[in-house]
Amino acid sequence: MSTPENAHTPLSVLSTLTAATLTASLGISIASVLLPTLARDFTASMSDAQWIVLAYLMSMTIAIVSAGRLGDLFGHRRMLIAGLLLFLAASVLCALAPSLTVLLLGRTAQGLGGAILIALPMSLARDAVPAERLGSAMGLLGTTSALGTALGPSLGGLLLTWGDWRMAFWLLAGVAAVTLALAIGVIARDPKRAPVALGELDLPGSLVLMLALAAYALATSGGAQGLSVSPTLLIPAAIAAFALFVIVETRARAPLVPMALLHDRATGLGFAMNLAIGTVMMSTLVVGPFFLAFSLGLSEAQVGLVLAVGPAVAAAAGIPAGRLTDRLGARRVMILGLVQTILGLLALAILPRVFGVYGYIAALIALTPAFQMFLAANNTAVMSGASMAQRGRLSGLLGLSRNLGLMTGASAMSSLFVAVLGTGDVTHAPAQQIAHAFSMTFGCAALLALFTLALASLSHLGERPAAAPRQTH
Repeated sequence: MSTPENAHTPLSVLSTLTAATLTASLGISIASVLLPTLARDFTASMSDAQWIVLAYLMSMTIAIVSAGRLGDLFGHRRMLIAGLLLFLAASVLCALAPSLTVLLLGRTAQGLGGAILIALPMSLARDAVPAERLGSAMGLLGTTSALGTALGPSLGGLLLTWGDWRMAFWLLAGVAAVTLALAIGVIARDPKRAPVALGELDLPGSLVLMLALAAYALATSGGAQGLSVSPTLLIPAAIAAFALFVIVETRARAPLVPMALLHDRATGLGFAMNLAIGTVMMSTLVVGPFFLAFSLGLSEAQVGLVLAVGPAVAAAAGIPAGRLTDRLGARRVMILGLVQTILGLLALAILPRVFGVYGYIAALIALTPAFQMFLAANNTAVMSGASMAQRGRLSGLLGLSRNLGLMTGASAMSSLFVAVLGTGDVTHAPAQQIAHAFSMTFGCAALLALFTLALASLSHLGERPAAAPRQTH
């Protein structure tokens, strides 16, 4: 879309972009509540059923940078529509799946479509929204993502009471169909462009990056079922593949990820901070349930209600965080969000041991808006100076860095918790020992947030003029 910078943003365009974000985030969260039913219906183990969630996340992470680049090359609207069509078709395949294998294939394809729906709304928003309102748009997209994450398990549970697990995928197909109709009718056609040469696609770089991300995703998730390679060997393989990717990109005529983007201190630090905060964010999801269940003694339903506080607060805080970014500037809000993140993590390490579940909820209420402030400010700062030719690619890299952080957090934070606990059998560990490991884990998370704050103080991210063009490659 080529709306002038000073034009008012049509509400219909932002509604369409938020619907696309909601579609992708629902695809992540709605399947989690289906896992016990899927394990029973397909006579599968829980570890096998878990890949219904992991397949989506992995394929989304692997494809998200390429999705952004394809949007730059072929048109953001055109690729968004293609992503919605793929997501819709994959959802129908999932709903009709006769076996767990077919369902896994459908979820993998769904994740590829979801990668497009995550990568391109930010770049389309940057094109459509005036610079002084970009923070609000980023906050709205963040709110929608959090809302989809919060709604998914609830919607899935309701559908299971009314029918079977297939209804959840029919719902995803319906949401994708409505969003597709909106995208076709609302978003302006891409400007005509010259045919894309094969060399501009950087197929070698895309392939090497996908292999590197696949190895890293498998390593952080513990390896695929039936995979003969040990997960401990996948990390070196991923590092080697990333090193090869850097070599390939430095020699490519039209690289997927120009190294100049990462060499630019402001942009590179923006991605690094996004990864670090993603790691911290995941700790509340992978460590928190063990503390709530085995130290505080909450039931499964009570644990679910407490954990729902985070997404609910995130949904409420996203739009105000975006408006605050527009008013105070991205860098100020970023630093403010990181300071509040540190305080919130320290509160999470201390308050639950003193006040129990009420302390945990209070700490979450303090911590979650801090995440939203950082994400809105960091996304705004990275995207504000992006040229038209780089917007999809930068948007994809922001999504990739966040997903890598979430995967790293899922592995590293849970491993740290187990290491401090001293045993992998948390069900038989003393409550006080679990509470101590919980506090130490979030104390370390606070140190990581403090390191991120130091990076933010070194960066000039968010200080450059919003309309400054970025050199294209």
